[in-house]
Amino acid sequence: MAIITISRGSFAGGKAVAERLGQRLGQPPFSREEVLARAAREYGVQESELSKMLNAAPHFWQQASGKRLAYVKCVTAVLFDQASAGGLIYHGHVGHLFFNGVSHVLKVRVIADLEHRIHLAMDQAHLKREEAIARIHHVDESRRRWAQLLYGVDWEDPTQYNVILNIGQMSVDGACETITRMSELVDFQPTAESRKRFEDLRLSSKVWATLAKDPATRSAGVSVTADGGDILITGSVGSSKALELIPRIAGAVEGVKAVRCEAGMGSDWYW
Repeated sequence: MAIITISRGSFAGGKAVAERLGQRLGQPPFSREEVLARAAREYGVQESELSKMLNAAPHFWQQASGKRLAYVKCVTAVLFDQASAGGLIYHGHVGHLFFNGVSHVLKVRVIADLEHRIHLAMDQAHLKREEAIARIHHVDESRRRWAQLLYGVDWEDPTQYNVILNIGQMSVDGACETITRMSELVDFQPTAESRKRFEDLRLSSKVWATLAKDPATRSAGVSVTADGGDILITGSVGSSKALELIPRIAGAVEGVKAVRCEAGMGSDWYW
């Protein structure tokens, strides 16, 4: 089964599509909220802190990704573990960006016109019309800023997706039928190259998340890449203790064959 990511704006109908699709394919959907809860449990980060880091738009003095990127990798590691168990239907913000370069991912965006979203917000969140409009605009702007900050992309750019479905102009069942048929295409089936890309990203994310789990290395401004079990760590750390611990922690992660640490001493002012 292909990995299916459904990028949904607030109150755009993406959750309903994911849940109906899960029933149809016999694959329970995995929501952004579930990912955050599991990442918090597995990597020792308070869920409230994790949610705040990933939901709130950054202030102008926080334009470096730093610690937030480490938390993103905790979320990414959870998603890859879930997908490795045999398929994935994920619905949340910019889920497709977690699987960058993995070709057996069907990237879906579910949209709806503003009036449709306003009515959903009023019904589901019991908001007044003005409150619903303000909520939608605030969430959309926060997500736009985070996608730009962490990935350098405009999350509303249609070229980011394989298909865009307008729930204001088609039924949820029609959207599910479209996604199901597309997921069966050869274009979205695993290849040797895409499997390797998947496993490399999975391992690098797991190493990164494990470093984020340890208080001594959580704030290290490092980057982790994997190639067939070989790990390369670059960037900067704030203490000699962290520099000493990084190779040891990374080397203990299951699947790691060798670690080359090229990180140096430095400080990140935005901590």
